[in-house]
Amino acid sequence: MTQVNLLQLSKAYSSADTYAVHNLTLEIASGQITALLGPSGCGKTTTLKMIAGLLRPTQGDITFDGQSVLGIPAERRGAVMVFQNYLLFPYMSVGENVGFGLKMRGVDQQTIRRKVAEILDLVKLSGFEDRRPKQLSGGQQQRVALARALIVEPKVLLLDEPLSNLDAHLRDEMRELILNIQRQLRITTIFVTHDQEEAVVLADKIALMFDGELQQFDRPNAFYKRPISVRAARFFGGVNFVDGVKRGERVETPLGIFHVNRQEIPDGPVVITIRPENLKLGEEGENAIQGRIRSHVYLGTHARFKVEAGQWHLEVVAEASSVEQFHDGEILSLKFPRENIWLVPTEK
Repeated sequence: MTQVNLLQLSKAYSSADTYAVHNLTLEIASGQITALLGPSGCGKTTTLKMIAGLLRPTQGDITFDGQSVLGIPAERRGAVMVFQNYLLFPYMSVGENVGFGLKMRGVDQQTIRRKVAEILDLVKLSGFEDRRPKQLSGGQQQRVALARALIVEPKVLLLDEPLSNLDAHLRDEMRELILNIQRQLRITTIFVTHDQEEAVVLADKIALMFDGELQQFDRPNAFYKRPISVRAARFFGGVNFVDGVKRGERVETPLGIFHVNRQEIPDGPVVITIRPENLKLGEEGENAIQGRIRSHVYLGTHARFKVEAGQWHLEVVAEASSVEQFHDGEILSLKFPRENIWLVPTEK
């Protein structure tokens, strides 16, 4: 197992003023799965390529177990990257593709055949040794690419958008496979994705990036309960934001005064955020306001309501049976439970 540290890592492609990645510092724990998450163009894949040794940083350092790897070429670094489009050799069989790395290292054919059989069994492709890539489905090609990376026993496994080319039902299968393999082998794994659900399901920790810079590095549930900014909250599906002024454990807003639990944020302008599933329709008491139901959507397992309160349009997720209890146009109370209110700084 290998701990990876990124130390003030930066990459500028054209000029010193234009950074694809800027001043990125991360401590990636040994044996865990870490997601680099963010919208297209935020520097995720550039970061992955720098770790792999395919790009040289403009500034900063990369260490494996405390030792810098910048002077070590990609083929000897011990970080193997699985690309988004797989890059399988079309003229080689599955067995030849998977065993290619060992062949380049001069491993004998008998050992290669044994290890290929073992790793194909691990990715659930036993018996596929003689097939060609064009005879495989997208999910099977992804497994071959994963097997080719794993067979060389890398220190660090790097996955670039590993599920983006798969149909929905294959994504679930591939997620489970990646998790099972990682838990079994305990390889430090870093993967790139723009899909927050994929990051939450797979990762032990998530590094959220915007515009080449790290915004928040935390466990998945923190992005739902304790986002660092309005932008981070929105990326994870947050839709309810109310401007206010914090004074101790009270926040004064145009909707009224809200009582909040103690949080390490200075008094002054803030934004209240609360997830739709935490708002309580029809409940009175502390932090309850009046609102009017503008619309609702029944989604089988739950219902989603749009509630107008002053100039704000809030979204509430409630039990499916609530569509029989609450109706469009109805004025009712809407409670903000203090334990579910989170405060973030007002964005400039």
